[in-house]
Amino acid sequence: MSQGLINMAYIGATILFILALGGLSKQETARRGNILGMIGMGIALVVTVVGLVTRNYELLFGAMIIGGIIGFVAAKKVEMTQMPELVAILHSLVGLAAMLVGYANFLSHAVEYVGVEKTIHDIETYLGILIGSLTFSGSVVAYLKLSGKWGGKPLLLPARHWLNLILLILAIYFGYAFVIETASGNGIQPLIFMTVIALLFGIHMVAAIGGADMPVVVSMLNSYSGWAAAALGFMLANDLLIVIGALVGSSGAILSYIMCRAMNRNFISVIAGGFGTGTSSTGPAIEVEGEVIATSAEELASQLTSAKEVMIIPGYGMAVAQAQHMVSDIAKILRKKNVNVRFGIHPVAGRMPGHMNVLLAEAKVPYDIVFEMDEINEDFPKVDVSIVIGANDIVNPAAQEVPDSPIAGMPVLEPWNGKRTIVLKRGMATGYAGVENPLFYKENTRMLFGDARDSLEAVFRAIDS
Repeated sequence: MSQGLINMAYIGATILFILALGGLSKQETARRGNILGMIGMGIALVVTVVGLVTRNYELLFGAMIIGGIIGFVAAKKVEMTQMPELVAILHSLVGLAAMLVGYANFLSHAVEYVGVEKTIHDIETYLGILIGSLTFSGSVVAYLKLSGKWGGKPLLLPARHWLNLILLILAIYFGYAFVIETASGNGIQPLIFMTVIALLFGIHMVAAIGGADMPVVVSMLNSYSGWAAAALGFMLANDLLIVIGALVGSSGAILSYIMCRAMNRNFISVIAGGFGTGTSSTGPAIEVEGEVIATSAEELASQLTSAKEVMIIPGYGMAVAQAQHMVSDIAKILRKKNVNVRFGIHPVAGRMPGHMNVLLAEAKVPYDIVFEMDEINEDFPKVDVSIVIGANDIVNPAAQEVPDSPIAGMPVLEPWNGKRTIVLKRGMATGYAGVENPLFYKENTRMLFGDARDSLEAVFRAIDS
């Protein structure tokens, strides 16, 4: 295959990837965006295999078959509640690939560079391994934290910011040493030292982040994986990898920034590590007034059928209970009874960006009744009944009322401004941030304890009877 034909195919794939990102920006076009991205990746893969690969086809196709089987089984087996940790571990594979390709590229002598070209190539190799190593170890820790194998409590080492600075200085120093030593045919020693430093930095950076801020971490690691892919492109002189990596890296960085704004966090503190840990990991003790009042499914059903405005606020508990389909059924039957039902989505609800939107789309909830926090908060005074399903930190008044809370200043949904709030929870445990929620004790709040899906099934039967 000629180089011109390969370049044309790569340009076509790039256009498809850009259209895919545009499609993913809206729920209505997300499916089309996914399909366009899949087509673009298919074109890129076929053209690369046919046009660039010249030997070792048995190893290539063997690896592709094994990887395809693993991906297919994972996609079929993994529940929606496990999607955040799946995304995190997939990011780690991108980082690992960048690290291994970087070493293979350094040890290979297929192309000999001289002068300035060699210096630039060595810097590309060094940065690719650095970003890949950091992404790999950080993503593994994120996977462990999201899957519950590593607690949500942040690891706060003494002088941790100084430690990060020292690691950064060492990485720069070893980069300089690597470029100098490769001129004489060496360089493996500083490269190994840097790899160890990058792996430790990735572990420390994510370990120091509080559990409530993990959605931003997933987005941030998505950005890192993109830059790792771009570094791969520079090392392999592959323009398509450079473009794809830049698209993923920049879009991930923009999403991280948007989410930081939604949580009133500082983007620089995310990059530096230790994000969201300005106070103790479990939050200060909050003085709450009032008492918890329980309600029943029948009482909730009665309130819903007599209401004119209903707001449903889903959280991670809905995902755990797999209650999204029952939520959709309740919304449908209430809308048939001329009740205006809407959904309020917080940007960081769940454990990854868009987690709740995906669940509601899976349950075929109409897109036009799903609203973001900024669109819906002002409407709560007009809402008759707000149903909070397994959400905690994103509806916590402590964000506005307790200045030294770990979630202080974070914009939250405000159901307490409505006439009645019903919270579905298994018990009185705190959320992922470990902060007590005064919402549960307010006069206009009632608690419906139990598994969310069981409770909602009982509500549905009472409404439908």
